[in-house]
Amino acid sequence: MTKNKIKDQELSEEVQQKMNESVEEKVEETRDFLQSVFSTKKLSSYLVARNLPFAAFVIFLGLLYISNRHLAERTVRAIDRLGRDVKELSWDYKSLSADLMKMTTQTEIAKRADTLGLKERTEPPIKIEVVKKKK
Repeated sequence: MTKNKIKDQELSEEVQQKMNESVEEKVEETRDFLQSVFSTKKLSSYLVARNLPFAAFVIFLGLLYISNRHLAERTVRAIDRLGRDVKELSWDYKSLSADLMKMTTQTEIAKRADTLGLKERTEPPIKIEVVKKKK
């Protein structure tokens, strides 16, 4: 690799003078630009008036973004609430289903029938056949 020889040498007065002048010009341009932006001259008010539609558009987009965010949060809350309702209804369904299964067992039916005065049959049912007569 070669070493940078320009950095090791001192700059001549002419080069230093040119660099100082260019830096001063850039500082002056920046100062003029900032003064023109923050001044209350006609040019500045003209720039504001010219860029007013763009500023209104940016504000409109900001409001649209905020309202969209609120709508999304409201939707998420509604989904969460409906999910909790579904879980609760599922638990109710499971408990009612278990109660129904218990109530339809043979022993539970026999207990309820006994309170009505009905008794469980101990002998098998009899098959009755109807004989049709030929005419």
